Amino acid sequence: MVRRIKYKVLASIRSKRINVFLLFMALSFIILLLLKLSNTYTKTIAFEVLKEQVPEEKVIVKDSLHQLHITLKTNGFNLLTYYINKPAIKINFKDDVTMVDCLYVWNKSNAFSKVTQQFGKDIELMSITPDTLKFRYDKQAVKSVPVTLNALITFSPGYDLLKPIALTPDSIKIIGPEVLVQAITHIETDSLKLKGLKTEVQKPVTLKLPDNKAGNLKFAANTVTAHITVDKFTEGYLSVPISIINLPEDVSIKFFPKKVNVSYYTSLASFNQISTKDFRVVCDYNQVLNGAGILTPKVVRQPEQVRHVKVDQKQIEFIIVK
Repeated sequence: MVRRIKYKVLASIRSKRINVFLLFMALSFIILLLLKLSNTYTKTIAFEVLKEQVPEEKVIVKDSLHQLHITLKTNGFNLLTYYINKPAIKINFKDDVTMVDCLYVWNKSNAFSKVTQQFGKDIELMSITPDTLKFRYDKQAVKSVPVTLNALITFSPGYDLLKPIALTPDSIKIIGPEVLVQAITHIETDSLKLKGLKTEVQKPVTLKLPDNKAGNLKFAANTVTAHITVDKFTEGYLSVPISIINLPEDVSIKFFPKKVNVSYYTSLASFNQISTKDFRVVCDYNQVLNGAGILTPKVVRQPEQVRHVKVDQKQIEFIIVK
């Protein structure tokens, strides 16, 4: 029993010694690393070029030579960030480049100070190579195409759309090579599914943008907002007089009935605003078949607030008065 206790105590001591040793090694490494990073170094780093404010009608041709090798003098902490994150330098195509022989040209002597401003005060910029970058470009097309909404919407009983669904924006500007841009006639949305609507709704909808793996196309937006206005609806009925059109001057007829019932569907807000004078029902004498004695009533005018307009009477009988 005593031996077992003695063994456990010795094992615990050995384990603690190992842990202390490992902790000491870790702390030593961290201290050494911090000391190293605190030192000043001079290193040359390759920076990618970020092109800003390129004219919309132009596209810069990608080129592996579009890099700047910049020699920096700074501490290890600052240099470490450039090895962790992909470094890049911004070049403004409105202010930093000039047009020479159909090429955009960036010159170190003209833009050195602007490059320097992109680094912190504790980083000294020693040199930049190459002295000049040349950017070839192609002309590109700019076009706005309509957005088509894919929607599957149901409403609570007695409710319906008060007006067509509006999209903001209702069109999307596309920028890219003309052959690609001209092939796009519209852009559809993802499916918008809503059930049992009875109040106004605004929903963002993602666009189904065309394949753009090569990155040649630019789209002004990747989502639109659908504005859905809903109201309670009811059915209305009005008795509307019939007008006969295209009746020859030498022909006189009598017809029955003189009025027809017109049914329609409208919102509660508009119901009291609708009257008989908002509708016009006509029968076209030119459409009468020989000897038929039948006219067909048709609604040729109706207010904007109504839908699903129907004439209850399908046929109007008439006789020619001699």
